[in-house]
Amino acid sequence: MNAISFGTDGWRAPLDTFTIARVRMVGQAVATHLREEGFDDPVAVCYDARESSRGFAEELARVLCANGFDVLMPERDRPTPLLSWAIVDRKLAGGLMITASHNPPEYNGVKFIPSDGAPALPEITDAIEANLAEPDPVPEAEWGRVEETDFVTPHADHALDLVGENLDLSVAYDAIHGSGRGVTDSLLKRAGVDLIRLRCEDDPTFGGVSPEPTRENLDELIERVTEGSADLGVANDGDADRVAVVTPHRGLLDANLLFATLYEYLLETDSGPAVRTVSTTFLIDRIAKTHGEGTVEVSVGFKWVAKAMAEHDALIGGEESGGFSIRGHVREKDGVLIALLAAAAHAEEPLDERVDRLLEAHGEISQDRTSIECPDEEKSATLDALAEAIPDSLAGEEIEDVNTADGFKLLLESGSWLLVRPSGTEPKLRIYAEAAGKNRVEELLDAGRSLVNNAR
Repeated sequence: MNAISFGTDGWRAPLDTFTIARVRMVGQAVATHLREEGFDDPVAVCYDARESSRGFAEELARVLCANGFDVLMPERDRPTPLLSWAIVDRKLAGGLMITASHNPPEYNGVKFIPSDGAPALPEITDAIEANLAEPDPVPEAEWGRVEETDFVTPHADHALDLVGENLDLSVAYDAIHGSGRGVTDSLLKRAGVDLIRLRCEDDPTFGGVSPEPTRENLDELIERVTEGSADLGVANDGDADRVAVVTPHRGLLDANLLFATLYEYLLETDSGPAVRTVSTTFLIDRIAKTHGEGTVEVSVGFKWVAKAMAEHDALIGGEESGGFSIRGHVREKDGVLIALLAAAAHAEEPLDERVDRLLEAHGEISQDRTSIECPDEEKSATLDALAEAIPDSLAGEEIEDVNTADGFKLLLESGSWLLVRPSGTEPKLRIYAEAAGKNRVEELLDAGRSLVNNAR
């Protein structure tokens, strides 16, 4: 039991720790939690493209059925956002997703999604952890059954209703062999785009890379778009809850700038605030202010974005790592839906032109991050020491304010900032910086590293 811990986005671990016995304990804990909360509706179980994922999902289904729950499963691996939509659309008790997202193939993971389709908040994951136990079946006559069902079509129908179709452009889509293959590309095709498919074959090793849509993993996609074979490029991570976009002039578009363009696009026909994490660009705030809207800043983790979206009726919520959702959809990051939204925005006005116009109006921004190794058991002490060592200035600039909602965010007089926070998934401290230029960002990151090292 001690090996099972639900962090920022579920429990992930190498396969020598992520075992069938422990997954069955998670299944029992979820069944117990749902019974305690009065649920008896069916539960959905989905899984990503890893070789081990189908087997783990079947074990979860067996435990849930043995606890009296009917279970819905897809015919093959499917993206996490399709599970979230199915939970809300079909009024299910919740769902379990077997995925390690962008982690390499030797990892796997599991997360529970409650009945509202949004990420589980700590009170729910704490309850699940408290209920971890060996499977405890009800009498066999009360067992549920497993039904195989279509998770793709209902989500696609909803996405097209929400975003629109008849898009006149060409899109190159890179699945990195993840669960977006046959889903994101099919949705774009239904929307009318001329489609080029890359790495859309089934390969549980993800072609020998981690299924993360980073610059170093997207060479062919970037080349196709920048050399003119496609108007736009789109990629998903392993479970397709995050998205990356490639444009002809900028190549891989910074997720902060993607967030900004999508928010402005939505504001053309709608209104409402934006929710962003503490590590996401202030450009969102400037766009909101221009339109008479506000922004809500939350801790890192989409569960906090989702919570604030509900509380503030937000038009969009997002984070700098490429996870977004919009009003009218489930409050879970959805790289399938956002791929369609980016294509729709680009079809109306090229994203490069949108970005140029926004930066001209609101000022240039640049952002980057780095990490410092820090064992989990040392994180709290390091942050406590840092709290006692915050200077009056940083890299030659006065610190105007300090935000302690998630680590330490030092707000500088120029509008630049530096953030130091503990990673929720790795034994590291993350250091983020935003400023008007790349050189200044590097100066701030260097200052941040020195600040942390001096406090240890």
